[in-house]
Amino acid sequence: MADIARMAGVSLSTVSRSLSGSSLIPETTRQRITELARSLNYQVNIGAANLRKRDIQTVGVVILGDSMQTISDPFILNILGAVADALDERGMSLLLTRLNPQRQEQMAAMFDSGQVAGLIVIGQLTWHDYLNELARRGVPMAVWGACLSDAYYPVVGGDNATGGYLATRHLLQQGARRIAFFGDISHPEAALRHQGYARALAEAGLTPDPRLHQSFLFGDRRIRQVIDMWLDQGLDFDAIFASADIAAISLIGALNERGLEVPHRVRVVGYDDIALSAYLHPSLTSIRQPTAVAGRALVELLFEAIAGLPRRSVMLPAELVVRDSSA
Repeated sequence: MADIARMAGVSLSTVSRSLSGSSLIPETTRQRITELARSLNYQVNIGAANLRKRDIQTVGVVILGDSMQTISDPFILNILGAVADALDERGMSLLLTRLNPQRQEQMAAMFDSGQVAGLIVIGQLTWHDYLNELARRGVPMAVWGACLSDAYYPVVGGDNATGGYLATRHLLQQGARRIAFFGDISHPEAALRHQGYARALAEAGLTPDPRLHQSFLFGDRRIRQVIDMWLDQGLDFDAIFASADIAAISLIGALNERGLEVPHRVRVVGYDDIALSAYLHPSLTSIRQPTAVAGRALVELLFEAIAGLPRRSVMLPAELVVRDSSA
């Protein structure tokens, strides 16, 4: 804008009024300034204008793209719905985007440009170091994920280690001894669930069998193929703890098709307690994550960060919901 003002021989305020179409500026001046702006590829940055007025009414919600979970994943939708409701109560709207690692820098650009007042990030995955970098720069954010000890950013997450422990202890109490684990422990949340799984086994005097650990990424559409390849090995197991309900639901279908009826031959426990879990046959035992509470907590922590308050994190309790699949 300063360049345009200098080239046109007018003040900054004249340029600003001209580009906003003010009738206070003569038509010939407005046309001259508009043509200069077009030649310089100048565009009004609405976010920056709002930032100057301290009137940004939008929060950026970022889904990390190196997860295979889609935005239509039931758990992601539950979190998004809760965040949207909490923002609406504050008179705010959300700008939803999905970023892959190659576009990582766009996360900072959303804030730096004044487009959004702050960021809510769903997941951590391989982005933990980058999220720390943004937090050190002062980008206000709140992240859904694992409560990691070296996080510089506010985190809202479930008590994943306890959730894994409760799921596995329940299967042990039901008489299971050869319990498989489905989940990618390179993912922070799944890694903590696996820690809880290993702890429960250790308390029962059992050692995890590496053959009974099958890795898969959250949301991987090839989950059924992965399950079938794992089942083809003919391994000895009597229960499965899956680190996501979608995987547990796929497992139940594959096991029943092979005559390994759930729960009579194999008991299954999932994680997240998505709404569908209660309506399956058999209904799915799962670890509940309170998404409504999580959405409100994410918004609350974000606004604390925007206000410059000390960083804090919120760990939500894990709750075992027992249904037919583990009876």
